[in-house]
Amino acid sequence: MGPRDQAGRHRAELIRPMRTPICETLGIRHPIFGFSHSPDVVVAIAEAGGFPILGLARELPHEIPGIIADVETRLQSLPYGIDLMLPSRVPEAASIETVQQSLPAAHVAYVQGLRERFGVAPPTKPSFFTTQVRSEAMFEDQIRAVLDSNALGVATAIGLRSELIDEARRRGKVTFSLIGSVRHARKALDMGVDVLVAQGYDAGGHTGPVGTMSLVPQIVAMAGHRPVLAAGGIATGAQVLASLAMGAQGAWLGTLWMAAKENHTPSALMQRLVASGSEDTVITRAHSGKPCRVVRSDWIDAWGEPNAPAALDMPLQQALAGDVFASIHEHNDRRLIYEAAGQSVFGIRGETTVAQQMATLVHELDGAWQNLNTFARTTTPV
Repeated sequence: MGPRDQAGRHRAELIRPMRTPICETLGIRHPIFGFSHSPDVVVAIAEAGGFPILGLARELPHEIPGIIADVETRLQSLPYGIDLMLPSRVPEAASIETVQQSLPAAHVAYVQGLRERFGVAPPTKPSFFTTQVRSEAMFEDQIRAVLDSNALGVATAIGLRSELIDEARRRGKVTFSLIGSVRHARKALDMGVDVLVAQGYDAGGHTGPVGTMSLVPQIVAMAGHRPVLAAGGIATGAQVLASLAMGAQGAWLGTLWMAAKENHTPSALMQRLVASGSEDTVITRAHSGKPCRVVRSDWIDAWGEPNAPAALDMPLQQALAGDVFASIHEHNDRRLIYEAAGQSVFGIRGETTVAQQMATLVHELDGAWQNLNTFARTTTPV
């Protein structure tokens, strides 16, 4: 065997550990999981060899079946998952108009004052945030659509429903649960969840109090034979490798995909993301009523002012100010626009594509593995 053959064999040996058991289970090339609300991002992640998870918690209920059908046609049987948010303590059934009538007068006055202060234009198009309020009736419709889909994976970000887990597994689907603490992990394991997604404090969106590097090894130790994915603050291939080193079988990324053309990110938000570092994200209840990490803006900062009331619980906060979130995105408001984003925002340096992002992640992952092996081989024991 010549030097070139030996080098090629050595490189193959280095690459082989990157395909973890969950890759075999799900039929994917890379241990990279991508969450996105954009069907275009989901399709592109699947085509690039990752496992995409389509977030449907913000979609109008009557549109979900059509969205799923379109995605599945474009995927051509490539595996994917769907993520739902199923919080407890929501109304059995409710309209947004009814909930708005019950909002505290002081909160209504404060938000109206902010609308006037910032010159917020009313949204002109209906959206989830202006026409819906989370309720058990809505969740039933969403769950039915997801179970009837061909999605291989079913993930829940907030809330665990044993009946959903049982029925999804009966239909041959793999269940995922995003958890932020040891207590939540124990509950998910007791319900029979297949895959635990250990989502650290670093993550965008609704997240818990424990950092990713501290949370993942605790969840891996609890999970036994069940796979664990690492989530929260991950933007590079080296971080994916670190996730595997802690015992996770893959890494779950969300924020990074907002830089992809396929996400159709408003230009004002893209500029904010590019200009932001990890310290420019903040956990707030102002978005949904639950702790949620977002990239800050003047709208978010206003909720931290001394005269600001405490945010209302979910789903009341959305009924209070959801129209503002819809408006600042529709009108591309450079001052107010924000979005759920993790500390991994440092990885967004400009607009790119999903294919480029996946290629970079895989290249960095391989490079980090080679660097680690070289370091381990050349370091002289003390």
